[in-house]
Amino acid sequence: MDGNTIRVILARPRGFCAGVERAIEIVEKALDIYGPPVYVRHEIVHNKRVVESLRAKGAVFVEELDDIPDGGVAIFSAHGVSEKVEQEAKRRNLPVIDATCPLVSRVHREGQNHACRGREVILIGHDGHPEVEGTQGRIPGGVHLIINPDDLSSLQIRNSEKIAYVTQTTLSVDDTREVINALKHRFHKIIGPDVKDICYATQNRQQAVRDLASQVDLLLVVGARNSSNSNRLREIGSETGIPSYLIDDAESLDPAWLADVKIIGITAGASAPEELVQELIVRLEDFG
Repeated sequence: MDGNTIRVILARPRGFCAGVERAIEIVEKALDIYGPPVYVRHEIVHNKRVVESLRAKGAVFVEELDDIPDGGVAIFSAHGVSEKVEQEAKRRNLPVIDATCPLVSRVHREGQNHACRGREVILIGHDGHPEVEGTQGRIPGGVHLIINPDDLSSLQIRNSEKIAYVTQTTLSVDDTREVINALKHRFHKIIGPDVKDICYATQNRQQAVRDLASQVDLLLVVGARNSSNSNRLREIGSETGIPSYLIDDAESLDPAWLADVKIIGITAGASAPEELVQELIVRLEDFG
């Protein structure tokens, strides 16, 4: 730090996307209407501050429906759920509120339409991610899951004339371009979504980081470790050659990162509230 002067540039857009805002609002309104407790399957979004805030208001976060007592109001997270989970809730007559992001629901419908037309479906996404698990459980006949071109070598396709792909919403056009090109090269008849169908919030936030990286000495991404889009923002910063760190909050800032840094760029993942960014700025004032 030169003369204890630090310049901070904030990425725009950053932080909450519309799907996350909608999911949080659904939990808050459910608490207003039904009173606590309401039961949310998995984290409503991937952010500890958001989860703790809703927990303090009476939301109870559970791993599976078995953890919800009979008659308890169940809320499905923004990531979506499999058909098996939905059917189990119906079997138990649980009152259900679905906070699945509309863009995720659209991917479910696209995959189902392809399957109904006899096409095998390839899902581009991260194994084990809640959204991917939900999508896998929504498409009849199952899906082939891949994340990079190398995965194509192990694909066993019955009919290369009838094949389609869908993508995890928190992957951008840039994240999926290489694997989609590889799919089209191998399967000339493959059908997939238009570029406009990929989540604009993911794309816009990633482009903002690319624009920011050329102006800063250090990039700080506020977001959870298990947030796919937050991790990708950090990776983009690193790919440009800028030291980049993913942090949960202001307390996670390591002062050692600030040595010889004059300009800091800050962004936040789609599930990180703006208050965490503002707290980080206040923390930086301790150093310059």
